[in-house]
Amino acid sequence: MSFSNLFDSGFKKRNESHFAAIVRVAMEDGIITNEEQAFLDRLAHNLDISEGNYKSILKDYKSHPINPPVSYDMRLERLYDLVRMVHVDTINGDSENTLLKKLGIGLGFHSENVKYIIDKALTLVDNGADLDTFIDEIKHMNQ
Repeated sequence: MSFSNLFDSGFKKRNESHFAAIVRVAMEDGIITNEEQAFLDRLAHNLDISEGNYKSILKDYKSHPINPPVSYDMRLERLYDLVRMVHVDTINGDSENTLLKKLGIGLGFHSENVKYIIDKALTLVDNGADLDTFIDEIKHMNQ
């Protein structure tokens, strides 16, 4: 097995784990709305999750633990990616905010602050902020 195959395998595993955590967060209230389902379908495609793995994760999502990134910067990077995905998708308004709040809590942001963090994150992404600006602005918001 070549080195590139090892990297590809590890990258795919990380994507599957990340996707499974998002499914688990989406299922915290016991249902996946039509908007969430459509988002999960597109996310699975974008993360190159095979149809078999996709079905397996949806069927047995509880067996996949939610492991938020340990470092705050890594949480912010994942939040940036997720906000951009949801923002460019067709999910808007209350559905967008509800999904992002769930994902924010799943990433390890405190439930008391998640509304403010998500609102700021959406504004930054809407204004075209790059990752560095996004991280700086969110960090300064919490000081």
